Amino acid sequence: MEVWHLWSMIVGVVGVVCFSAYNSMWLSSERVRRKLWVQGIKGPSPSFIYGNLPEMQKIQSQALASTSDNADDIVAHDYTSSVFPYFVKWRKEFGPIYTYSTGTRQHLYVNQAELVKEMNQCISLCLGKPSYIAKRLAPLLGNGILRSNGLVWAQQRKIIAPEFFMDKVKVMVGLMVESMQPLVRKWEDSIESQGGVVADIRVDEDLRGFTADVIARACFGSSYSKGKEIFSKLRELQTTISRQSFLFGVSGYGLLSMKKENQIHSLERDIESLIWETVKERERKCKEAHSLEKDLLHLILEGALNDQSLGKDSSKSFIVDNCKNIYFAGHESTAVAASWCLMLLALHPEWQSRVRTEVAEVCGDNMPDADSIALLKTVTMVVQEALRLYPPAAFVSREALDEIRLGNVTIPKGVCLWTLIPTLHRDIEIWGSDANEFKPDRFSGGVSKACKYPQAYIPFGVGPRLCLGRNLAMVQLKIVLTLIISKFTFSLSPKYRHCPSYRMIVEPGNGVHILIQNI
Repeated sequence: MEVWHLWSMIVGVVGVVCFSAYNSMWLSSERVRRKLWVQGIKGPSPSFIYGNLPEMQKIQSQALASTSDNADDIVAHDYTSSVFPYFVKWRKEFGPIYTYSTGTRQHLYVNQAELVKEMNQCISLCLGKPSYIAKRLAPLLGNGILRSNGLVWAQQRKIIAPEFFMDKVKVMVGLMVESMQPLVRKWEDSIESQGGVVADIRVDEDLRGFTADVIARACFGSSYSKGKEIFSKLRELQTTISRQSFLFGVSGYGLLSMKKENQIHSLERDIESLIWETVKERERKCKEAHSLEKDLLHLILEGALNDQSLGKDSSKSFIVDNCKNIYFAGHESTAVAASWCLMLLALHPEWQSRVRTEVAEVCGDNMPDADSIALLKTVTMVVQEALRLYPPAAFVSREALDEIRLGNVTIPKGVCLWTLIPTLHRDIEIWGSDANEFKPDRFSGGVSKACKYPQAYIPFGVGPRLCLGRNLAMVQLKIVLTLIISKFTFSLSPKYRHCPSYRMIVEPGNGVHILIQNI
């Protein structure tokens, strides 16, 4: 009798555990799906436990198998069908708004201009960064402004945002021009060393050096040579993390080996140690020179020290995490955008000529400054068109931290929203029949007249979480194009292989090789 009673208890406990698991793994997701389905939002049918992950893996594998290395294809700018084939397939089947799941997590794909506009206008803290992606990116970004939510994010934004207003960025123009000089001299030396006529150069790594130098000197008071180890380790950490499919976010898909996990933790510790050394050195300089001009690092220090809610350990995390965010976001995305700009201009020498003519008219024999940069309309158009075709950030990603309503759609708590930026930027209904072509003239009247729905142009994101460094990025890109095109002419190298790849941002998978010569 006692044995029977014991077995009854065991069966009961197992039953409760199984039901609980079934409820969390299926029923809760099913309830969320039904809330979306009754609003007319459909999507692919999910499987038990893994949702639509098996289908996503299958579609991705088929896309990779069908991709051929075709040199004639290098001017085909629409890469979404090879990089994100499942989103393209489902969009054709279900339209610009649909729902899909990855395991127990429900997602809402949003690529309708009107709903993107609603996201842009939403100021609620209930719409934050997806928690599971934030968790995956914690080694790279900590709990800094790029991955934090709610009041913590608002506090960080209050401290950091003013340092990237245009009046502050204008002061940095001279520093940016100075930072470009070593790159220009390096390319001139390469031409000389390769015979004095033309040089074959891979430009993306050199551009990373430039943007890293700018962010290090402008925001942290140190040169690139001093911060080089930080940037190098951040790049290595980014590459390691991007090997896992953090977009999927479910056990069994994209998990790294223990060796890779250890590598991530080791890099994380090294980066934090290097940043903290920089912080302490900056503190010493501030004490030694009371009149030292405050840079972004100084303001982050003050913000952390003056916040009564932060203890000693929390203050250190606040400082280090936001330095990691600015070091990474401040240079990586801009360098990639500059690489895409040069790739496009290498394909279109007529736009090199137009930019060169404008720079000569506006700047003459002088280096560009804050006033002349603002007058370079053609350069601005080229940058805007490059960011339309190749926005470094592939997605706007948000999670409903509480139930929220956008337009006519009620989004249940926990649903993750995804807007695929390159798809929105190539929508023929929004941009016209030439949406896949490089035509900077479309921006001749500004963004408001470039397309049918201006809210569909979102290279820097949407809403309150719009990229804080967008002014800095735009000015850096203008300076890169201005100085390079005024010194050199260039075309694509035979070594170049067009291979956009998603590694947390969309970057040239095999780099950008160009043939460059002096004017």
